[in-house]
Amino acid sequence: MMPAIHIVTVTPGQAQVLADVSRQTFYDAFAAQNSAADMEQHLEKTYNLLQITKELTSPHCRFYFAMAGDIVAGYMKLNFAPAQTELHDANALELERIYVVQNWQGQKIGQLLLNKAIALVKELRLQYLWLGVWEHNAKALAFYRRNGFVAFSTHHYTVGTDVQTDLMLKLDLLPA
Repeated sequence: MMPAIHIVTVTPGQAQVLADVSRQTFYDAFAAQNSAADMEQHLEKTYNLLQITKELTSPHCRFYFAMAGDIVAGYMKLNFAPAQTELHDANALELERIYVVQNWQGQKIGQLLLNKAIALVKELRLQYLWLGVWEHNAKALAFYRRNGFVAFSTHHYTVGTDVQTDLMLKLDLLPA
């Protein structure tokens, strides 16, 4: 029987755990579609302990773990306007990262994390939640579309030296 999943705020003391799960989930999700050199460069730049600690202690970022007992089953990163990668919209929240550990996939953990993000947008009375997702990530695109997200733009995302295109999706939650 699967343990109950609880969504908890990641604390600064968990920076190493967050860095490790971030590196592993990104690698598992995208290593097959990227060169080893690009993957290693991206992992080192984006998920090193110093960078993760900086993001984790920023007042404009929030990280949450999906916990199965004392096991990290997934995580997400949310950005408020000053830390958003593109829009910097004070009326929106960016869902920059949402990843589920490989052996926990298929357990609705991504949905639980997304529900937490949606609840936070509503609680803060923001207008919408937005994110970027790689144009070739069919599984993620289907997940977000099932949840009511619509494409509104594109942006570039670089993995190592490979410039890729992300679709920018948003979910309107309050009238403008």
